Amino acid sequence: KANRQQKLEDLERAEQRSKIQQYVLMGFLGLVAIVGTLFIVSLATGEEELEAGEATETDIGTLDELGLDEAEVDLEDEGSADDGSADDSSADDAAADVEVEDPAATAPAVEPVCPAEDGSSERTLSFTEAPPVCIDESATYTATLDTTFGEIVVDLDAERAPITVNNFVFLARYHYYDGSTFHRVISDFVIQGGDPTGNPPGTGGPGYTIEEEVPEAGEYQVGSLAMAKRNEPGTTGAQFFIITGPDGAALPPDFSLFGEVAEGLDVAETIQSQPTDAGDAPVEDVLINSVTITQS
Repeated sequence: KANRQQKLEDLERAEQRSKIQQYVLMGFLGLVAIVGTLFIVSLATGEEELEAGEATETDIGTLDELGLDEAEVDLEDEGSADDGSADDSSADDAAADVEVEDPAATAPAVEPVCPAEDGSSERTLSFTEAPPVCIDESATYTATLDTTFGEIVVDLDAERAPITVNNFVFLARYHYYDGSTFHRVISDFVIQGGDPTGNPPGTGGPGYTIEEEVPEAGEYQVGSLAMAKRNEPGTTGAQFFIITGPDGAALPPDFSLFGEVAEGLDVAETIQSQPTDAGDAPVEDVLINSVTITQS
């Protein structure tokens, strides 16, 4: 009897140990399943974010495709120096970097109406559709870009590109470009700006697109003012670039040409010589303080 009782107790203890082992194994497998699910969800989310980022890019293709030597150039930036990475700055430095949000940047899109010619219209950054005709196509228009390094004066060609000039004048008179940056700078190629809304700069727009007015092959030259767009028709909005070297002059005629630098080409050359990061953004911001339109 004693032996039977001992065997029964041993058997009962063995069964308890087996159950405990089963519970531990089940818990481990459940934990593995949860971690695996989270990993898959993370991958899917990252892929969606990548696709969303790609959808906002404005490309001119690669310089290799143009037979040139530089690295890939996007005329709508896919990266910026402000990448959110951590550094060793003090809390005081971090506080100093906090920017006050511009109310115009968060305001809802408005219906476009022609702005005041004297520049008194309130700053507006988003519109429900492309602007109406606001320029006099028989008039002469000049744009003065006040930048960090001085003024660039551009003669706008309303005869060649009335839609594009109308759009640029419309946005400038709404102070759309004021305080924005040249977010893409490549020596002997272009300096690009005109995006106050994108985060990172180069990925935003005014809320609409306009028809393109492209030139004939070979018409770009150093000092040409043209519009940026994606590698597909009908994607021109607000971003523009100034050609600063032979690589830019060699671009295919895919971008609306609407002006030429009349004064301040040396300023554009100074801008193109600024140190840049891996995304071709100037290490220190190069600002477009304002764009002033003169009509005669």
